[in-house]
Amino acid sequence: MSTSSPTIVLVHGAFADSSSWNDVIETLRAQGHSVVAAANPLRGLDIDAAYLGSVLDDIDGPCVLVGHSYGGSVITVAAAGKVNVTALVYIAAFIPAEGESALELTDKFPGSTLGPTTRPANYPLADGNSGTELYIRQDEFPGQFAADVPANTAELMAATQRPVALAALQEPATAAAWRNIPAFALLTTEDKNIPVQAQRFMAERASAHTVEISASHAVSVSAPGAVSELIAAAAKQ
Repeated sequence: MSTSSPTIVLVHGAFADSSSWNDVIETLRAQGHSVVAAANPLRGLDIDAAYLGSVLDDIDGPCVLVGHSYGGSVITVAAAGKVNVTALVYIAAFIPAEGESALELTDKFPGSTLGPTTRPANYPLADGNSGTELYIRQDEFPGQFAADVPANTAELMAATQRPVALAALQEPATAAAWRNIPAFALLTTEDKNIPVQAQRFMAERASAHTVEISASHAVSVSAPGAVSELIAAAAKQ
């Protein structure tokens, strides 16, 4: 067990922002935990992981890294070589091995209905070219992403969603920190983004302490108590 209480670093995934952690943050802070919700750039896996690494470098003492969805890929790469990371917590998240991408893992098992609900858009790159980013269509968002979230909240989430660069979902992981850091995983059986069979496969491979609940992909919003409980358990180990 760590000699000091770790800072909990929360990393959102695609089609979300840090506000998706609000109820989790409130619960963890009430328990006395120090919490940081990092803004995930969603531009590319290595870029996003490097940014998160800089956030970790700015924190004194141990950290517990928590990733939702694509945020799981980011924490998996970012934690490699970071001696202050004591646990990795995956919330309805990707847990890639080296060389695996989020899209590859999504397609490994049947069940995801994400693809048909998204729309592409162009955005400018620094070199003058353009890239492709993805949104979930607002009318499809509640059913696809947040079926167990109150309708008005799901509609707000749809309007404020952060798009993800397609390249980020296609980019393979260059490291798998779960090989050396204890892993915890919350699996969501009603998930339409990442099939629960894929979640189980990844969690078992990572030898993660696993909790499975009936929830949508937006589990940090619909079931913040279960999410907070697993994170608190990881912070105690």
